[in-house]
Amino acid sequence: MPGKHKGKLKVFLGYAAGVGKTYQMLLEAQRLKAAGHDVVIGYFEPHARAETIAQTEGLELVPRKTFEHRGAAFEDMDAAAVIARKPEFSVVDEFAHTNVPGAERAKRWQDVVALLDAGIHVLTSVNIQHLESLNDQVWQVTGIQVRETVPDWVIKEADEVVMVDVTPRALVHRLERGVVYSAEKAKAALENFYTEANLNALRELALRQTAQQLEERREEAAAPPAPASATTPEGGEKILLWLTPDPSTAMLIRRARRVADYLACPCAAVYADSETHNVEPWLNICANLRIEASPIATGNDSHKAIADYARTHGISQLFVTRNAPEVSKLVHLARDIQITIVAERVRPA
Repeated sequence: MPGKHKGKLKVFLGYAAGVGKTYQMLLEAQRLKAAGHDVVIGYFEPHARAETIAQTEGLELVPRKTFEHRGAAFEDMDAAAVIARKPEFSVVDEFAHTNVPGAERAKRWQDVVALLDAGIHVLTSVNIQHLESLNDQVWQVTGIQVRETVPDWVIKEADEVVMVDVTPRALVHRLERGVVYSAEKAKAALENFYTEANLNALRELALRQTAQQLEERREEAAAPPAPASATTPEGGEKILLWLTPDPSTAMLIRRARRVADYLACPCAAVYADSETHNVEPWLNICANLRIEASPIATGNDSHKAIADYARTHGISQLFVTRNAPEVSKLVHLARDIQITIVAERVRPA
């Protein structure tokens, strides 16, 4: 829920590099400064874009910090310096960035949370493909596996999300004119990631995400405050995931999270206590998506243990991967529960 931090977060969301997220973010920073607010740039990535760089004129830039890693020097945002400076607003570009090894925090979004907790309002930018729950969909559409992701809950807790939009054709024209990348890089981009099909699909994802978030906020504003002791209504949907070592479990988690968000229902996960080490990567994804994952004692019959747990906890939908061991046995044991068997998508050649 928005408002948990002392500072406010405004996210400029796009569907691809070059749509104008950073430009619009800096325009907002200039507007705030002109209105008398104390604004600094905590981090800005120019990408040699003259029009965007021009929008930083007159804005105070907090110097980057140099980190040593394997004998080389790297520069990154100095979050501690921004907090010490304590401006009213800070601009922080590239929200999904992975920090240089040796930095206090692993991810830039974690630095932003630290700024918010310090009472600093933050303007930031991110593309839709970096949203954790959409990772598989983006790969399916584009063939590109995005490594840097932002947990969905971070975006949902933003006080404002602004979608910066241009048509795919207009974006392609920007690339062709050299506004986004150099001529050589733009040519490679147009032949790979920036195809019209990819851009249309990514834009649709961004529009859907923005519309969904807007609808959720309208419903929250219209709904009466829930009592502190409120629980899920009797008969309400509850989703449970069975985590196994199977690689498609990552996609299972993201799919279930999207369904749970659509249904506005609780989503949890369980795994065999003997598999803790093998499912560790999935536990990290669950944590990013705020899905509580718990080990359960399965003994010699994991299927019965899962079915009993689901029934005891009032689960209405159970999500499992197609490659989970003996799925048919679980289907038989949990006949009174809706079971969704998620198969890993294969991109067409």
